[in-house]
Amino acid sequence: MYSATPLEQRRHEVQHGQALVLDLCSGGGGEALGLEQAGFENAAALEIDAVACRTLRLNRPSWKVLERDLRELDGRDYKGIDLLAAGVPCPPFSIAGKQLGHRDERDLFPEALRIVSEALPRAVLLENVRGLATMRFNDYRQNLLEQLRQLGYEAQYRVLNASDYAVPQLRPRFLLVAMRQSNIEYFRWPEKSKVTASVGDTLWDLMASRGWPGADRWREMAQGIGPTLVGGSHKHGGPDLGPTRARRGWELMGVDGLGLADEPPGLEYPPDRLPRLTVRMTARVQGFPDTWNFAGGKTASYRQVGNAFPPPVARAVGLSVLAALRQERAPVSLLVAP
Repeated sequence: MYSATPLEQRRHEVQHGQALVLDLCSGGGGEALGLEQAGFENAAALEIDAVACRTLRLNRPSWKVLERDLRELDGRDYKGIDLLAAGVPCPPFSIAGKQLGHRDERDLFPEALRIVSEALPRAVLLENVRGLATMRFNDYRQNLLEQLRQLGYEAQYRVLNASDYAVPQLRPRFLLVAMRQSNIEYFRWPEKSKVTASVGDTLWDLMASRGWPGADRWREMAQGIGPTLVGGSHKHGGPDLGPTRARRGWELMGVDGLGLADEPPGLEYPPDRLPRLTVRMTARVQGFPDTWNFAGGKTASYRQVGNAFPPPVARAVGLSVLAALRQERAPVSLLVAP
């Protein structure tokens, strides 16, 4: 007896013609949320971390959340899906790590490519740290592009900075988009936002919410873009804003980066003392709406925030991918990486 695949079942549940995305290594949901905002309906979100899965279910009960290892997924269950998106672990390519690339046991790009070969999606979106775009990983990138070509995809990659999309944070990320020739001709990287956001303007209402007398002065001090938030891993990192260099950058924004606060500063907080950010504040800095809640304690919640792909960036790229899939833009010259 024939049994419908998970993708076929999901297509019956959503509006006819709705583009579907399989989101891998979803974490706290930044990429999945941004793609939803762009117009993609969630087919499934895969994440191995139990607390992050609770976050996904808490915010989107209608999503199918797969709490499992990427290595356990059979891509054939989602064959022909519109978009396969993956933010595989970044330590193998991070400048803060040992940059072991394919020699790092945490390198899951081979698994992502396996799933691409099984699912044969209409489009692929891979996201990672900017280190993957450096000379050090030229051979790795070329091998990645060649494997995609063998599967029938043409790819473009670029480093995008979150601050160019109204996110008050420096967060350069490596993005790779791959599609069939007939669609990639229509793909254009999203234009930079005409709106800029500062840390002070973004967080002022939260800083002032408990009557802190230094809120207005702090807002003026924080008229800039913050450093990249660093969430850390289960083995490393905690409820602070990252390594020494990042904390110094936050200090220039008038923020004490040595830890996170449980609540905004109140009336009793000295007006000239540097405040600490709350988890909600860091989520805003990443571009999450206040309606998106995080499961777990402070450390677990911040880890999800700090490791997230900013939703506004995912939305911008998702809109470009969706337009190309619909062939809604005039063809442009291919910018396939050499």
